[in-house]
Amino acid sequence: MESGAGKHWTEEEVKALLSVWAEKNIRKQLYGTLRNKGIFIYIAKRLQALGVHRDWKQCRAKYKNLKYEYRTVKYAHNSGNSSKTMKFFHDLDAILQHEPAPQLTEEDANSRCLATLIPNAAPETTEGK
Repeated sequence: MESGAGKHWTEEEVKALLSVWAEKNIRKQLYGTLRNKGIFIYIAKRLQALGVHRDWKQCRAKYKNLKYEYRTVKYAHNSGNSSKTMKFFHDLDAILQHEPAPQLTEEDANSRCLATLIPNAAPETTEGK
């Protein structure tokens, strides 16, 4: 079976990827880290068990492309343009609607700014008070 980087994903391959991606523990790991090579190695092994022979780089690229396309269509829908669509939109919506949007509180922003301004700043402790 051809597994070159330029080979298009079949509908069955994408469905298999989505089924693995939809698992709660996979979603949580993908959301919780930027260095996700290990997660995609695991996903590629799971896909191989399902008969899909893709390496981790192909899985990560497809994941990123699907996510980007989904967000583009979702933004268009939220802007009133419901004519823009994509295959697997509803599957991706079910997966990504559970992904928490990063929210930065004012306290978080202030502490991050202080941490970058004061290189050796340690958090305050209540010892000795």
